[in-house]
Amino acid sequence: MTVKYWTKEQVKLGFNLYCQLPFGKLDQRTPEIIELAKLIGRSPGAVAMKLSNIASLDPAITSTGRVGLIGASKLDREVWDEFHADWDRLALECLHIHEQLRAEKGIAQSDAIEDAEPEDVDDFTGETRRVVTEQRIRQNFFRRAVLSSYRGRCCMSGLSDSRLLIASHIVPWSKDKENRLNPRNGLCLSALHDKAFDRGLITLDDEFRVMLSRDLEKRNEAFVQQFFHPLAGQAITLPERFVPDKGFLERHRDVVFVDHKMTVPGFGIVVNNGFRHELLSCLMKVMRKV
Repeated sequence: MTVKYWTKEQVKLGFNLYCQLPFGKLDQRTPEIIELAKLIGRSPGAVAMKLSNIASLDPAITSTGRVGLIGASKLDREVWDEFHADWDRLALECLHIHEQLRAEKGIAQSDAIEDAEPEDVDDFTGETRRVVTEQRIRQNFFRRAVLSSYRGRCCMSGLSDSRLLIASHIVPWSKDKENRLNPRNGLCLSALHDKAFDRGLITLDDEFRVMLSRDLEKRNEAFVQQFFHPLAGQAITLPERFVPDKGFLERHRDVVFVDHKMTVPGFGIVVNNGFRHELLSCLMKVMRKV
């Protein structure tokens, strides 16, 4: 019997899907696995097996005693490393591979593209429309990867209504191009907690415990007391994979968290603690020379 080896493009599509499915759905009956199997000409069982092979490379899975299927190939490892080195490029590349295969087989455009198309198409030129569409595709990949890792629940409140959940960036989208699609730069938060995290009113320490800003701690409104005060010092529910990178959390504490910002006396300059002493030293030197 002739062995039908996986191509690199097929493995990329497999890894792309692996990132967007909960570990418990790496099963041949999962609709997304069935769809990919039809697209690449393999059985759903073969695709599910490949995703389980990929899971065996994931330290977040193996560290909990789950091992996936032993037998990940050299190509599987190569694709794993490529994705972790450049999430942004690989996510888009997989979409293009996906759409090319659909075109070759005469299959209708995927929902991912249709959902990403700007609704007010008349207001976009061809190039602008492409840029907007690709950005939304990137955001959709990040959202699915983060929400599936957290089992579709806010890691602080436990809320499970997807309409109210946000794939929140730890380091803002605009501040780190290399990691804007890295699922380890994400948290699954309710819209309320996402806004508070984005505005620096809450953050996490290196033990993944919630830290409240002094402003929130002092507020005595019933709403704040109900939805924020109980979180102080509580550990979030960790994802089954793509555990938040502690380096990203440190950057959030230093750059975004309001209690780690200060105004330099007499200058009205807002800086974070990481630059406090250096900036003050430079200002003092300048003042001595004046």
